[in-house]
Amino acid sequence: MNNSHVSILELDLNALQYNVQYFRNKLSKETKLLGVVKAFSYGHDALAVSKTLQSATIDYLAVAYTEEGIYLRENGITLPILVLHAQIQNYELLIEHNLEPNIYSKKTLNSFLKSAKEKQCSHYPIHLKFNTGLNRLGFTKTDVEYITDILKENEQVHINSIFSHLAASEDANERDFTHTQIDKFKNIIEKVTKEFPYKIDLHLSNTSGIINYPEAHFDMVRLGIGMYGFGNETAETAQLKNIGTLKTIISQIHEVRPGESSGYNRAYIAKKRTKTATIPIGHADGISRRLGNGNGSVKINGHMCPIVGNVCMDMLMVDVTNINCNEGDEVVLFDSQEMLNELARKSGTISYEILTGISQRIARKIVS
Repeated sequence: MNNSHVSILELDLNALQYNVQYFRNKLSKETKLLGVVKAFSYGHDALAVSKTLQSATIDYLAVAYTEEGIYLRENGITLPILVLHAQIQNYELLIEHNLEPNIYSKKTLNSFLKSAKEKQCSHYPIHLKFNTGLNRLGFTKTDVEYITDILKENEQVHINSIFSHLAASEDANERDFTHTQIDKFKNIIEKVTKEFPYKIDLHLSNTSGIINYPEAHFDMVRLGIGMYGFGNETAETAQLKNIGTLKTIISQIHEVRPGESSGYNRAYIAKKRTKTATIPIGHADGISRRLGNGNGSVKINGHMCPIVGNVCMDMLMVDVTNINCNEGDEVVLFDSQEMLNELARKSGTISYEILTGISQRIARKIVS
């Protein structure tokens, strides 16, 4: 189905390449770079972003689930793809599409070995994840002997990497905890890697880890939110380029007289003659209801216009009383990291949720 929604998310792929190079410059020449393109590339466009990364000779991609990887494979992406939360019931599909699973427990290890044997695989690439403090997914250090005993005798698979995930790498108050995680990881990889005669890549750092912990870059780093223009603090973000602009148009302009209301539940009652503009975007598109009733704003012809009343499912209304505007004029929800971060703050959330929450019915448009 063609997407004819007038609201669009414009994507600047030149800015994406700039951000990737910015982080490359923080790495040694030997350190590999993995681009995280899960969740539709953090709400942008997984295929467009992946094609750009592939042309930029990035080393690896990562998705959350098997179907995300299959979509990329079916559309010409040939880079190695790590599936961070591969589900056991999808292992056969994963193998058919040459995707590489994160193995994080005894159950997933044994299940994947069974699938690999049934598919007559030889040295199929897998990745072992260890839990060093995030307590989300991962083997523990007590599993090392079990893992090595099984895999040393098994030629169906090959360990491409061992990794873990930092829990608070962006938080200066948690440096001691992060250093503890790094030490735990070093202890684990020492025990595992000595059991195998081949090179195994090691990776621990996310975007904030790249910035704050160069001693934890190891063989590869995983670049996620940084690719999309966000660092771990304001000064770092200022060095990056915004890659997404969310915009729409004015559908209709109303004159609301004193005492009249606008929107559901009559949440807005005009105290004076007010001019409102109805915008074709709402909470079904990722615009939080918390932004209603004057909390959030949009930009029209260079002016910030507060949202009046409740955000509707498909629309919202804004106060344009003092703005020279017409039906069909452009409306900007965000066109910079600062504007998006302000939307996130007023929505009581973070930039990740704003970006990944942008509805798939919003068209994505490449502008450079």
